[in-house]
Amino acid sequence: MTRLANQATVAHARFVQRVRRRYAAESALLPPGLPGKAAIASLASSLESAGHEPGHVLRITRQLILERLATLDCEEQSTVEDVTASMTALAEFSLDRAFALSYSALTAQYGTPLSTSGTAAQLLVVGMGKLGARELNVSSDIDLIYVYDQDGETTGDSVGRGRISNQEFFAKMVRAIYALIGDSTDHGFVFRVDLALRPNGNSGPAAVSLSALEEYLHVQGREWERFAWLKSRVVAPAAAVGSGFALQLRAVVVPFVFRRYLDYNVFDALRVLHRQIRDHAAKRSAGRPERSNDVKLSRGGIREIEFTVQLLQVVRGGQFPDLRTRPTTSALSRLVRAGLMPQDSATALTEAYLFLRKVEHRIQYLDDQQTHVLPTNEEDLCWIASTLDLRDSGELLQELDRHREVVAQEFDSLLGGSEPSCKGCTGKPNASLMDLESVLPGLEGGFQARIKDWQSHPRVQALKDESRHRLMRLIVRTGQWIAEGRTTEDAAVRLADWIEPLLRRESYLAMLLERPQVHERLLRMLGAARWPARYLLKHPGVIDELADSRTLDDRFDAPLFEADLERRRSALQVSGEDDDESLLNLLRRAHHAEVFRTLTRDIEGRLTVEQVADDLSALAQSVLSVTTRWCWMRLKNRHAEIPQFGIIAYGKLGGKELGYGSDLDIVFVYDDADERAAEVYSALVRKLINWLTVKTGEGDLYEIDTALRPNGNSGLLVTSFEAYSNYQQQRGSNTAWTWEHQAITRARCVFGSAALAQRFESVRHAVICSPRDVPSLRAEIHHMRDRVRQAHTVQPDFFDVKHSPGGMVDIEFAVQFLVLSYGRIHASLLDNVGNIALLQRAQAAGLLPGSIGSDAAQSYRELRHVQHTARLNESPTTIVSTALPAEQAAGLALWAHVFGT
Repeated sequence: MTRLANQATVAHARFVQRVRRRYAAESALLPPGLPGKAAIASLASSLESAGHEPGHVLRITRQLILERLATLDCEEQSTVEDVTASMTALAEFSLDRAFALSYSALTAQYGTPLSTSGTAAQLLVVGMGKLGARELNVSSDIDLIYVYDQDGETTGDSVGRGRISNQEFFAKMVRAIYALIGDSTDHGFVFRVDLALRPNGNSGPAAVSLSALEEYLHVQGREWERFAWLKSRVVAPAAAVGSGFALQLRAVVVPFVFRRYLDYNVFDALRVLHRQIRDHAAKRSAGRPERSNDVKLSRGGIREIEFTVQLLQVVRGGQFPDLRTRPTTSALSRLVRAGLMPQDSATALTEAYLFLRKVEHRIQYLDDQQTHVLPTNEEDLCWIASTLDLRDSGELLQELDRHREVVAQEFDSLLGGSEPSCKGCTGKPNASLMDLESVLPGLEGGFQARIKDWQSHPRVQALKDESRHRLMRLIVRTGQWIAEGRTTEDAAVRLADWIEPLLRRESYLAMLLERPQVHERLLRMLGAARWPARYLLKHPGVIDELADSRTLDDRFDAPLFEADLERRRSALQVSGEDDDESLLNLLRRAHHAEVFRTLTRDIEGRLTVEQVADDLSALAQSVLSVTTRWCWMRLKNRHAEIPQFGIIAYGKLGGKELGYGSDLDIVFVYDDADERAAEVYSALVRKLINWLTVKTGEGDLYEIDTALRPNGNSGLLVTSFEAYSNYQQQRGSNTAWTWEHQAITRARCVFGSAALAQRFESVRHAVICSPRDVPSLRAEIHHMRDRVRQAHTVQPDFFDVKHSPGGMVDIEFAVQFLVLSYGRIHASLLDNVGNIALLQRAQAAGLLPGSIGSDAAQSYRELRHVQHTARLNESPTTIVSTALPAEQAAGLALWAHVFGT
């Protein structure tokens, strides 16, 4: 085929030809350029002035807008976003105008509809689907649902006659709006209108009250309706968009669409819906092969892109508020940011979506038909190709095939169906409890005994048939993996222990079946140690992190984590959902997910103990930073935009040695001369501690210990920086003890301005470099070590890796003594770089002879590893004294050299 000349214009489209012939005079009334709301309103106003009646005005406006969009699209390559935005603006304008006309006419006849409290009742027009998402195609129908706020009745006419119920009144409005929008006249129609998405479909009332809608969604709402309501948006009347009633409606819809927990039950629901659409498309094209090339409904078409995106939004939108966006391309980019889709996949789907939408528009420009099927006429195909800057119809079909194959592969990888039924499964959706008896013979050992306990378990008996069937399949698959050596019996038993209390949250069963790789990684984690199993039981939603292979390769990224939290908070703020409880849960879910990612890398051997501690410490610092900022923003009596406030971390957080479940030793200071400062920052600290420690449905964040503040538990909760500095530097009558100076050697500023952090470092250095009587310091630290040892006695013939002589505490006290004794002489000891690095620096400075420092450093590293492993297994850190002789000897040698005993 030969390439068509690019001069081929939109005049080829028969619809455009008709409009230009009939409305040649009126076309000059439309302002030039892309028609937005102002241009549409101007055109309508001009048509009204020319004497056209309201219904004709809307229809002629529609014809002229479509002709303009066809011209801009095909001849000037307007973007899909521009075209769909204009179509959406046309729909919103038309509905708003029809609403106003209908309301005015009906209130003149029946009076104003009132609620029982006497206020005017309101009606909202809710746009669903492409209208809700501002993605209307050029020959689209509009899916609408009408919702009113309260029942009641109208006031009647001027003498009180003709009163009707609000439901009757609004039902009449629905019909009146349809007459203005949907009826076909000699000027055509404005939009085809579909009300089938309303509660109970075409058998339901034309307009539904908000309370009835809420009850319907709660009791009868089906999974597929969640996808429909995902894109819902109030579109008319214009004055009601963003109103209190609109926010009430959103408060009903959001919990229905986005569940609090991960929700993989929707996979099967969407599979069924997709199968029905495919079957319908197949029936339509049966014996009509020309109908098989449908850019919307065929394999790899627009619908599969939408389903792919919406599925991930519905599954994860409860935890990622910024996924609650309506447009498909916007959702794709947000899925990438949330780590739920690779950038390459999102880019390919975006390109395919935009290409398919362009083709869809050109199909519809031809005859203004609501069709998505490629024409069979060669001339029409070549015209479509030319407007897309393609050589001919052959290249058009090649491009279509290329994009649709990419889409189909992405769709199938996500939703192509869960694994085939496994041995022992009946494959029937209504599998009964007998299935448990039938699968038990295929199991062995402890796993079989554990599952046998479920035969009379009330939670198992209470499961729906579908969920019980999923549970059986999961058991069988686990048993098969034990037989194949892919998992262990202990891991399988722990899986049963984990599942049992979660059986009522049936979506977890669905998730494990939908994601075999998650199931297998979960078993690996459960088999590796006990603490992960306990953590997963407390925070089951985090297991979806196992589905992302990047979890194992990445490390914690503090700026990315904080930016992601800010995006999620902004998304909640936009929708008016950023109350304290929502933000508390948002922080907790994000924190738990990050802890679990680190735990996964740890269990898989991707991180050293030091790297685990670094990442957990960085996470804690980020959580403190974000929580402090949010608490300050919500503080009623704050007196400045930015708090002059700092958080000083001690202990494990200060030394970047945080472990799983560690509490935070922190001190709060402020550097603010305002007379209200003490009161304001005290309120901030109380709020901050509450936000960090209070238990919500998502758990808590950290336990907070402030005992290291000046004067300990009897001191002020927050101190001025000047008072803190004086206390630490022995100025005045109230000064720090030696043990507090030991603690400050590993302290650091984890929140505050750069200037405040530098001032803290200056104080810390001044404390360390203060002249000291070394023998007295040695005696004081030795005495403190004895007191700690007396509080942690260890049985003879046993070695506690932390508290026994030669253990971790001995090494830490020795390092603190070296820093406080010689930091003023050896500047390399001033940095807060951790015990291992400080031991090596002390040896390099000649403070430790031979290899005492490096041996102790290696010993400390190994002891931390043993302690870390024991805590993961929830086993004692006390072992037989002969287990770590070299490590204990190295610690004892360091202690003997430093303290002479």
